[in-house]
Amino acid sequence: MSVLIVIPARYASTRYPGKPLVVLRDPDGTEKTLIQRSWEAAMAVRGIARVVVATDDARIRDAAEGFGAEVVMTSSDCRNGTERCAEVAAALPGSEIVVNLQGDAPLTPPWFIEDLIEGLRADPSAEVATPVLRCDGRALNSFLADRRAGRVGGTTAVFGVTHHALFFSKEVIPYTGRPYADAEATPVFHHVGVYAYRPSALALYPDWPTGPLEELEGLEQLRFLENGRRVLCVEVEARGRQFWELNNPEDVARIEAMLAEMQAGRDPA
Repeated sequence: MSVLIVIPARYASTRYPGKPLVVLRDPDGTEKTLIQRSWEAAMAVRGIARVVVATDDARIRDAAEGFGAEVVMTSSDCRNGTERCAEVAAALPGSEIVVNLQGDAPLTPPWFIEDLIEGLRADPSAEVATPVLRCDGRALNSFLADRRAGRVGGTTAVFGVTHHALFFSKEVIPYTGRPYADAEATPVFHHVGVYAYRPSALALYPDWPTGPLEELEGLEQLRFLENGRRVLCVEVEARGRQFWELNNPEDVARIEAMLAEMQAGRDPA
């Protein structure tokens, strides 16, 4: 029962053009691009049959092949990473599960993806699964600070008792109404930008029109909800590691600081 990880990457990002090729530096001065660090995160996941970078840009292809990644060139007409994954899955059929590890999430721990795959396998009613991480006060305060500054700092998720998603938003939901200490657990869940799809659901996705909620929020997973498909939210454990995606230029320094924490031995993984 094979699992394929696809890392969709495009150069022409609206918010941050050229983002996959942004350089992140380690404390010792080692430089690696965002796409390389995301590929290395995928390669650390156990039980994966294949990892490919999916792009429509020759610059990203050349960079990825330069550090040893397999690359699948996809259409420039793909509207988001899920459509890019659907194109790859059609070209490389036969996987039990297709995982979308977005190319802006180099801090994704391998156990996030391993737990995600097991969660989807255990819930036959779900067609898509995605990880959620309970925010501590430090993460929530960062979200709120970004929103006050007019930046999108991440996506939050709300779900029901069966852990099937109710909504995802770039606003901070649910409303909490009070501050939290840095180490305090909060009722807000950070949506981690990874998806696991059953190929049958993934194949349907490109033919659905973009709905109003997806259009407003700019969140591709809302297309599944708008078409009545169940998205399972799998709660994952940080194990002391900080997690953040690279959404804005300001996030480079934040992620480099988190890399420094990991390499200094403060990362329990």
